[in-house]
Amino acid sequence: MNPKKIVITGGPGTGKSSIINHLKQRGFLCYDEISRQVTLQARKDGIEQLFLTKPLLFSKKLLEGRKQQFIKASEETANTVFLDRGLPDVLAYMDFIGDDYPHHFVETCNDHKYDYVFILAPWQEIYTSDNERYENFEQAIEIHHHLLKTYMRFGYQLIDVPFESIEKRSDFVLEVLNL
Repeated sequence: MNPKKIVITGGPGTGKSSIINHLKQRGFLCYDEISRQVTLQARKDGIEQLFLTKPLLFSKKLLEGRKQQFIKASEETANTVFLDRGLPDVLAYMDFIGDDYPHHFVETCNDHKYDYVFILAPWQEIYTSDNERYENFEQAIEIHHHLLKTYMRFGYQLIDVPFESIEKRSDFVLEVLNL
């Protein structure tokens, strides 16, 4: 069995994790975003902001973690697996900061294709900063544009999630997927 792999993506503070958590509550199999885990582990290792101080190392860790999530999702017995962000997000963020990355980053994205990608646009009314999210709202908009460009570069048809409550946004995703 090869379950459908569904990405929920968007810039920081757009509600991705809230939708993922709501889908979990409704009984769907969901994989959490891993960047906070990578950031927190780096802090334990004495690096306050790994993405800012060593962006390529941070991105390599994210790419490998998301690749492992993709592989694990492919082996699940559920019909559908939702993922909080996908592999192309790594490249979009590297493009956002203007850093180069090895070609194998691109190859990894080409070799691991998702079935659907839902994207959430920046929404100022719900945007907040926290200890792991250092971008301001203007940067969130810029990141959104990089995400659009990067996912389209890999041939994805992005599905825009409307500005609504978490429940209605989750319903929208499920309706599009006929779930």
